[in-house]
Amino acid sequence: MRVSEFYNLNRNQGTLDFVDVDTVKDVPVYIDPSTIRHLSDDWGKECIRMLTTFFDSVLDAVRLKDKARATYLLGNLGEPNETHLGISKGASAGRGFGKWMSSEFASKLAQSQAAKTGLIEDLEDTAFFIDKVGKDVISDVTTNIIRGQLIAYTHQMALAFNIPLSAGVDSGPVWNPQSLKWENGLTELPLPDGKKLLLVPKAIVRHDLHLSQSDYYRNHLVPRLQAEEEADPRSRLVTVLKSGKRKVYRREIEEKYGKGKPDVRRETLQRPDVYRHFKEIKSQVTPDAMSHFELSAANDSPPPDYRALLQAVLDTPVGNADANRYHSRVEALLTALFYPSLIMPEMEHEIHEGRKRIDITYTNHAKDGFFDFLIRHKIPVQYVFVECKNYGREVANPELDQLSSRFSPLRGKFGILACRSFKDKDRFLARCRDTSLDRRGFVVALDDSDMTRLVEDVTAAIEWTPSETPSTQPEVPPRVEDYPLLRERYRLLVS
Repeated sequence: MRVSEFYNLNRNQGTLDFVDVDTVKDVPVYIDPSTIRHLSDDWGKECIRMLTTFFDSVLDAVRLKDKARATYLLGNLGEPNETHLGISKGASAGRGFGKWMSSEFASKLAQSQAAKTGLIEDLEDTAFFIDKVGKDVISDVTTNIIRGQLIAYTHQMALAFNIPLSAGVDSGPVWNPQSLKWENGLTELPLPDGKKLLLVPKAIVRHDLHLSQSDYYRNHLVPRLQAEEEADPRSRLVTVLKSGKRKVYRREIEEKYGKGKPDVRRETLQRPDVYRHFKEIKSQVTPDAMSHFELSAANDSPPPDYRALLQAVLDTPVGNADANRYHSRVEALLTALFYPSLIMPEMEHEIHEGRKRIDITYTNHAKDGFFDFLIRHKIPVQYVFVECKNYGREVANPELDQLSSRFSPLRGKFGILACRSFKDKDRFLARCRDTSLDRRGFVVALDDSDMTRLVEDVTAAIEWTPSETPSTQPEVPPRVEDYPLLRERYRLLVS
């Protein structure tokens, strides 16, 4: 039974920011620390600080041959069954994860030539140079290190969806990046079936690591080995083509050098610049988020039904009595529509020491499309704000001013005002334009008909197929993340 079913959330994976895991079995996805390194919000930055300070501490202990310190650091890592990610392995005691980390892993790291030469800088590097370390171990270690942030995220989601929390729950070891020590205390967590549950943002999980060993071997190490052989006049691997070009095939490289982990490690240590160049390239490329359909397949749940989500918004009665219901249904729709550009929705977000509230606050994680367009045009948009007005009366200047007053250069200056309808839509859009021209921020107003247009645009992009009639120009498929309606409204604000 998934979390959404256990707690009767009336949601599925598409409308939830966290991985909707089974409360008993595991979902075969993994936390990838490389994805966290590309988060720019406060939550992600704190996770990065935890990862960096912890692994730097481990490397320092290994280089100083401080066995006691290394044992302390690594010995507090356990198998984190409370996330229900990966492949079911039974109880953590069965694998002896913590004992293995503090003894065998520490020993291998201390003996590693890659660690001594500085090739191992981050946790992800150990998957290349340490035996028995793969995506499952990297994910488990990452979970342990950022446990404090996962607890905070679980609290945020529990508050948003009224998931009951039990007090006095053992937090497990929590890494303190300031004191560089593990801390343990009591916290509040969901306890489905009497066992701890930690919710994980779906933005940081993948099927595989961003630093893929197969990618490195195929696209970086093998081409270097081929180039070396082709340049060697004594090489027996070279085939001379009719054109006179010297060619070495990949199969010849595999036969001579091998392709197993020990082989890759051996050849990389002789050519450390290849691995460093690979990491440099990967650091500049943001890992693609898992799509709605990939996540649905992973946890055996249906993909989001955008039309049904829209209909729920349209069917909500107008008026204050159903304001909360409208708010919740708008959030469900927008969360599904805007993923993965906008993530981690926070409901009733307090600012100015609680004196003001924002209905919905999203973290802007866009790497392409409309919300990335805003970033590239130097518009402060680290967060995107949404205000929901289920009014049966006209939306006017007070509502517009209310949203724009939430803006700041640090938080962001772009927001969406969701409402049911306008008596004079052109007039209100003109007011939004006045706000932007006065440099008070950018407000896009969306009524029920606009929500319908958003859904039509997204479903058209998903369902697009090439024309059967040949065209003189190549067809460019529409992209979900472009959101043409939002682009049109933005142009009105700046024209």
